[in-house]
Amino acid sequence: MATNTIRETIYIPLEDVESEHCALIVEKGLKQIKGIETHKIELNNRRAAITVTDNEIVGKAVKAVKDLGYGVPTVKNSFPVLGMTCASCAGSAESIAKYEPGVVEASVNFATGNLTVEYLPNMTDASKLQKALQSVGYDLLIVDETKQQESLEAIHAEKFKKLKNKTIWAVILSLPVVTIGMFFMDIPYANEIMWFFSTPVVLWLGKDFFINAWKQLQHRSANMDTLVALSTGIAYLFSVFNMVFPDFWHQRGLHAHVYFEAAAVVIAFILLGKLLEEKAKGNTSSAIKKLMGLQPKTVTIILPDGSEKQTAIEQVNAGDVLLVKPGEKIAVDGMVKSGNSYVDESMLSGEPVPVLKTENEKVFAGTINQKGSFQFTAVKVGKETMLAQIIKMVQDAQGSKAPVQKLVDKIAGIFVPVVISIAIITFVLWMVLGGNNGVVQGLLAAVTVLVIACPCALGLATPTAIMVGVGKGAEKGILIKDAESLELAKKVTAVVLDKTGTITEGRPQVTGIQWLNSEDAAKDILLSIEKQSEHPLAEAVVKHLEGVSVTSISMFDSITGKGAKAEHNNETYFVGNKKLLAENNIIIADQLQQQADEWGKQSKTVIWFGNSRQALSVIAISDKIKETSVQAIKEMQKMGIELYMLTGDNEATAKAIAEQTGILHYQAEVLPQHKADFVKKLQQQGKVVAMVGDGINDSTALATADVSIAMGKGSDIAMDVAKMTIISSDLTKIPQAIRLSKQTVATIKQNLFWAFIYNLVGIPIAAGILFPVNGFLLNPMIAGAAMALSSVSVVSNSLRLKWKK
Repeated sequence: MATNTIRETIYIPLEDVESEHCALIVEKGLKQIKGIETHKIELNNRRAAITVTDNEIVGKAVKAVKDLGYGVPTVKNSFPVLGMTCASCAGSAESIAKYEPGVVEASVNFATGNLTVEYLPNMTDASKLQKALQSVGYDLLIVDETKQQESLEAIHAEKFKKLKNKTIWAVILSLPVVTIGMFFMDIPYANEIMWFFSTPVVLWLGKDFFINAWKQLQHRSANMDTLVALSTGIAYLFSVFNMVFPDFWHQRGLHAHVYFEAAAVVIAFILLGKLLEEKAKGNTSSAIKKLMGLQPKTVTIILPDGSEKQTAIEQVNAGDVLLVKPGEKIAVDGMVKSGNSYVDESMLSGEPVPVLKTENEKVFAGTINQKGSFQFTAVKVGKETMLAQIIKMVQDAQGSKAPVQKLVDKIAGIFVPVVISIAIITFVLWMVLGGNNGVVQGLLAAVTVLVIACPCALGLATPTAIMVGVGKGAEKGILIKDAESLELAKKVTAVVLDKTGTITEGRPQVTGIQWLNSEDAAKDILLSIEKQSEHPLAEAVVKHLEGVSVTSISMFDSITGKGAKAEHNNETYFVGNKKLLAENNIIIADQLQQQADEWGKQSKTVIWFGNSRQALSVIAISDKIKETSVQAIKEMQKMGIELYMLTGDNEATAKAIAEQTGILHYQAEVLPQHKADFVKKLQQQGKVVAMVGDGINDSTALATADVSIAMGKGSDIAMDVAKMTIISSDLTKIPQAIRLSKQTVATIKQNLFWAFIYNLVGIPIAAGILFPVNGFLLNPMIAGAAMALSSVSVVSNSLRLKWKK
């Protein structure tokens, strides 16, 4: 079978990649694999995102990560393959399985009829493999799907359980060592008892540190494990030497001390620190878990004969009719077919009030039906649903790096080698300057330096804060596309607002229409032109003229920012703003002008309809200001942000809307291309500009702005371009997003400050800088506890973001 060229992003889940330094090591390893086009390590999401030309490269990537000493949780399974008739069928089935995105390795044995497969559980599962094989005429017998569908969650839970057991045993075995080492050193066989208890802690419970340090050494790199392995290994071997050959020191007039308690307790403390850190990091990703938990596992499908059938959500296809009972979650995006009910959409939009859904209304996956029941047609399923898109957007944002992270990356890259160098220098200085006990104290100080240094606290400072910030935004109905825009939002000094659909409801309605003469003659022409127009105002006119019959028109032409024109019986007709009429020298009668002025004062949008000679009618369209817009504008003004409103509407309407909402700066009759120019103009004045819009016509301005914000009820193009999306289209979410940005950046700064201060103060004290002053030497056990707490304190500080208003 020919090699499939894949451009899909493969996400490889990672284990033990705890800091930015570890991430850099993995990145370097992936860089060397041919066939990987792009690669990025997302520390928060614990995954590597790679794009490959050939799915077989995934296996090489997984092997490379494992060779570096890091884990990749994969699932290995065996399934009977049905429908194979010869050995070449086995080859064909194997090829199909191999090219399924997320498969690490696959082989089909024709003799046993089994497919043995290893795959990434976040990318594929048994049912996806089954579908792939069914597409070419084979089938997969999934014996017990519940057993097969091992999720990443289950793998992480198992890992956490193992870590917990290790930590408990390390603490239990370390306690007698500490007790003897601190209080009962004079009892018979004290050294041997401590050796007996500390050996399993160092060599069994702490073996992963040594294995991973060795793997790092083979690739000429070093990480956190290297520091732990060096420090505890040196302390342990030094103690064994002193216990077996005490005379070596006695002959030199020195006492042969052992430091088993330091080696055992450092490992116990570091394992405890890792356990607390894992627990806390699990809490930082709670937003994603909540979102993922919104999708039900099974659904009720209405079959063509009217009967009901329970089926797995994976089996739902677009076009299926689904039944939603009271209290059930809606499984996929769709359109209500029959029945009606109130639906709680708060988990998507952050809005607490349930929304009434009637026939032909959209419903979204993850929302909860209230008391009624209804049937709906599935429109978007699987990855296409709004919920799936939100989950992907949140994951991508949590995995992105804030600009401040670049500096931290550079420091993390050289941190471990620098610490090892400081430890060596410390030992040498103690040997030279430390007198009789110089060697012992120097060794102890070097061990303490290795133990206290903490690259993890530095590496966790930025990503954990970003993760909590983005997650909190998602819970409030604010989707943030990347860490950069979250960091930049706090600097916003000017906000440019589109009017229709942003400040107003975006559902224009005709509130008045005045004709020059008889309306009957031209009503059908007006309706026919507006039916072909895509403008939201045209939709309002079409709705108003419901029941009028359509006539034939030709030469339809949409004139951007002005309106439209068309021909009927060799006469040209125009629908649009006053500018369009003026450009075509069309006369406006006084009575129509007076009516237009009156409507303009009432903040109504005025559109004109005329032939090539004169205006035939004037139409008033009103778009209600959202209840929350005025409050949001006041809040932003209080924050010292300048607000600008841009609209294609006439001067009178724009002025009236500005007065009602309290906006000081506005521009009327602005064409779509000029919105981007206006944003550039503000940027040239040194302002950091946020653009808020909802339509295709706002996409250029959104792309130009420093921070782009789309309204969730607007067009898909606007949402694709924007860096932030307000799902509920409620403007009060914008000041919330700015406050969230300020809180997140403040948390990052606090985390970095404490991580730097901790290392800057801790390392010199560990090296013994205070010894000449007051005789103080830091105990390696205390250093181990401090190091474990530094990471936990950084993650805990990030978690504080969750509770802030």
